Amino acid sequence: MGKFPIADAEISKIWICKKCKARNKAGAEHCRSCGYDVLRPKNKDIKAKK
Repeated sequence: MGKFPIADAEISKIWICKKCKARNKAGAEHCRSCGYDVLRPKNKDIKAKK
């Protein structure tokens, strides 16, 4: 996890649409942009720049 645990907790509540890659709120059942109903949780691993 990152340097700020409160921020990490908020980031982990985001769901990503598998079709259009839009960000959605935690309790979303379908995408707010395209209506697609397959969502995935945002990756919890923070990748460092190389």
